[in-house]
Amino acid sequence: MADNPSVSIVVPARNAELTLAQALDCLINQDITDWEAIIVDDDSNDRTAAIIASYVGRDARFRTVNSSAHSAAGARNQGISSARGRWLMFLDADDWVDASFLAKMLAALKTAPDPVAAYCGSRRVMPDGALTPSSIAPEVAIQPFETFARRCAIRTHALLIDRATIVELGGFDVSLATCEDWDLWQRVARLGNRWVMVDEPLAYYRASPNSLTRNSTQMISDAEIVIARGFSADPRVKHPASAHAKGANPLDGRAACEALAWFALWNAASDCGSGGGSIPSRILRALPARYEWAPEIAKVVFDGLMVGSLSAPQQLAARWDRFGGPLTDLVIELSNLWSDPAAGRRVQYHLDQMLLDFDDLAAPRRLARTLGIRVDVRHPGSTELPEGIDQLYVYLMMEGQIEALVQFGVLGRVTRRHWIELILAFVPPERLLGNLSGHSRMASRFWKRVARLARRSPVDAPQKGAGADKSNMSAAEALLSMAGRRSDQDSHFGKLAGLAAEAQALVRSSAETKEPFAAPRRARAADGRDNDRTSFWNRHFAIEDPWNYGSPYEQEKYERQLEILPAGPIGRALELACAEGHFTRQLAPRVGHLTATDISAVAVGRARARCRHQLNIEFRVLDFLADTLPGEMDLIICSEVLYFLDNLDKLRRVASKIVEALAPGGSFVSAHAFVLRDNMERTGFDWDHKFGAQLISETLAATEGLVLERSIQTDLYRIDRFRRLSPAEFAADPTLDHLPIRAAIETDVARNIVWGGARALRGEVARSERRQRIPVLMYHGVSDEGPAALARFRLAPAAFASQMAWLRANGFHAIMSEQLEWFIANRHPFVGRPVLITFDDGLQNFADHAWPILRANDLTAEVFLVTDFVGESAQWDADSGPPAPLMDAETVRRLAGEGAFFGSHLATHCAIDGLSSSELAAELLRSRMFVERWTGRPTAAFAAPFSVTDRRLGRLAKECGYRIGFGGRHGPADLDCDPIDLPRIEVRGDRSLDDFVAMVEAVLE
Repeated sequence: MADNPSVSIVVPARNAELTLAQALDCLINQDITDWEAIIVDDDSNDRTAAIIASYVGRDARFRTVNSSAHSAAGARNQGISSARGRWLMFLDADDWVDASFLAKMLAALKTAPDPVAAYCGSRRVMPDGALTPSSIAPEVAIQPFETFARRCAIRTHALLIDRATIVELGGFDVSLATCEDWDLWQRVARLGNRWVMVDEPLAYYRASPNSLTRNSTQMISDAEIVIARGFSADPRVKHPASAHAKGANPLDGRAACEALAWFALWNAASDCGSGGGSIPSRILRALPARYEWAPEIAKVVFDGLMVGSLSAPQQLAARWDRFGGPLTDLVIELSNLWSDPAAGRRVQYHLDQMLLDFDDLAAPRRLARTLGIRVDVRHPGSTELPEGIDQLYVYLMMEGQIEALVQFGVLGRVTRRHWIELILAFVPPERLLGNLSGHSRMASRFWKRVARLARRSPVDAPQKGAGADKSNMSAAEALLSMAGRRSDQDSHFGKLAGLAAEAQALVRSSAETKEPFAAPRRARAADGRDNDRTSFWNRHFAIEDPWNYGSPYEQEKYERQLEILPAGPIGRALELACAEGHFTRQLAPRVGHLTATDISAVAVGRARARCRHQLNIEFRVLDFLADTLPGEMDLIICSEVLYFLDNLDKLRRVASKIVEALAPGGSFVSAHAFVLRDNMERTGFDWDHKFGAQLISETLAATEGLVLERSIQTDLYRIDRFRRLSPAEFAADPTLDHLPIRAAIETDVARNIVWGGARALRGEVARSERRQRIPVLMYHGVSDEGPAALARFRLAPAAFASQMAWLRANGFHAIMSEQLEWFIANRHPFVGRPVLITFDDGLQNFADHAWPILRANDLTAEVFLVTDFVGESAQWDADSGPPAPLMDAETVRRLAGEGAFFGSHLATHCAIDGLSSSELAAELLRSRMFVERWTGRPTAAFAAPFSVTDRRLGRLAKECGYRIGFGGRHGPADLDCDPIDLPRIEVRGDRSLDDFVAMVEAVLE
């Protein structure tokens, strides 16, 4: 045997005759041979010494030493003193490792620079041989000292560690009856060297009723010492890494008292499993109560419960009667410590689910709040709920096989009709009809009827507003007479109806509100491609004043058109496209006789009425493209209409007709806006026209007989005055004036402007792009001010404006959740570049800052309101600083009238996994009804507060009238998504515009 083996394995053994051979055999079976084993007989009085002698006698790699330490720590230290290997392994006499353990651990150590240890995953082995799932702590490889300061994350025999380091640190602390390995790993980690992870379960730990880990009092006492050392300087470590010299960092909120509370929680759960003593509540008080910690608390309790009850996960639910009472008492104690029943209930739901996720439901499992059962899909019956149960965890069974797992919240008895609906949602009728020969004739007729109804169900092809519910509810409704659904106040649906009635009464009894604001009138989008031009324009003028001619922006434009008129008297003038006569009335006093024309008789009628007292105006219905223009005009004026021509050839024809209609020396004034299609690099309107002011001006300037005399240009439009040259007249250079726009630009104008140019046009991408997924953006607040702790959830208005401007410039258009649902239900590729913009909470700063920015960029958003707090403040953020004010109902009504959309963020902003099923249903119903009252629209969408969901939410939300839900999943929404559990992408306030762009562009790729 080599004098300097790679690995020295220290095996302490005291009265280990039953297990020692298996532990030593696992060493003999290792894939490599370069090791030695030092077996320390710690004063055994059984056959341990004889077993050791037999192994030493047949394999020189085994050596033995005697000890009277009567402790694992002392025995291991004695073995360390005899070790010669570069690396140490500590193998207790009742544990073992995989045959590849040494080879894989040594290989990992060779690949890492300057490692001090390598560790692997491990599995517990229960007394009956049942195995627990593998566990490993990746955080040890990332922050070893911060991890070990708080907990012992590695099994004693699941690592190889540097022998010289262990010797330098003095080995195990023999004053500790337990936690001595944790203490040593903590000291090693304080040095700051690298720990290498081997992500495989190579170590096996035998759980025993005699293990010291079941002595919770001793465990907590020793752990308190180790944790205190971890959060302070440790004089035993002479050369700590500078970052760890004074102990662990408590600034992350997980200080020593909380670390001890987590350890005490594990021991409390272990005691529940074993029937041991109780843990002092003062220690548990430091556990965090916030919703995000509930899964971790449940996980720790679950792990402790396995050890205490000596049960593998798949055995726990069946053994509930042994520990369910103490465990429920523990959760209640936590609720009392936190003064928050919802927090305890949340932990209980998580625990119930973990227990049942491992169980086969061979028999009904009644846990704290959940009943786990099997249901025969061909013979469903009524299910009564035991007291305290408000959730079902169900295997739908057929011919002894699991067809589906269904988990849902329940308020009362589950009737046969209710089961039929669920079965139809998860089991195809054709499956139900298979191999029915052995069943009764009645069952056969019943399920054949189900199959026929399901095939006729309109659910397979959703109608408008029908949503994407795949549950074949129509088929189930048609089975009422056969399934026997009657009014039953104690049934689930009966109790749900009662809650709906209560919510409706509450909404009706609330303070009387005004009617919702009417939606803004917007002119019909015109694409200029209607074959019947007259009908097109008459439809356009179906709404009076479709362009808000009296706005400051339009009036400033009129003033500049009058300013550019030629000097001197103007005898005969022709106005093309006079519309409703707003400019006509201002132009008439400047000319001797004015002929005002428009293709729309509706518009001409309004213009005539408006100018009825101005006797120098003659009105005509005229199509300047098709009809002859009256001639010998001193002035022709035409604004905002030439881009409605289909192509440049038609524009050239009209330009020639204008030249012919002008008297020699006469002037033509053209006023038109810049359209992005002319020049994508400059500010312009994103209208779907073939051309805009730039090409119109160039075409007119190229028309024989016309010459540009003067041009007034702004960022958004240009007004040009052309002159018809007289024979032998030469053109002079034009005068160009660049003027600012001083008038306020109203929203309906601003929403079509893309400032600074565009990279893509909405119309172009709508025609050319189809995609399978889109970004659904999640925002909270838009404000320059707020608590630092909430900076992640708050964007500065300038940053939000930059993001919306980027979306606008890149051809995105906003859709709503119901449109997203339609695309998913019909599996229709998304058209162009849609984006769904959502805001949670309904903060007042949405109305003050976000909404004006959205409207200015022709975008909208869907805001999810916390209805019980509307008009108040975001109390759920009070721990982080002064809570921000929320929009009141009046603001909600106003914004809904302006085009914003609203959904439910439930009623109280409680994380839903802490609400009872009855409370959850009540909040879903109440919040939906209030939003509908304030907006005057049906409400079909909700967003889960804190993005927390559980398996009850989707089905219960559908039963409460919702079709669309946003939960906790992150990422883009695609055509395969479930509409009731859609993902979103959080837009953080502490990220840059470049981060935002990269995030959105990643969805487009």
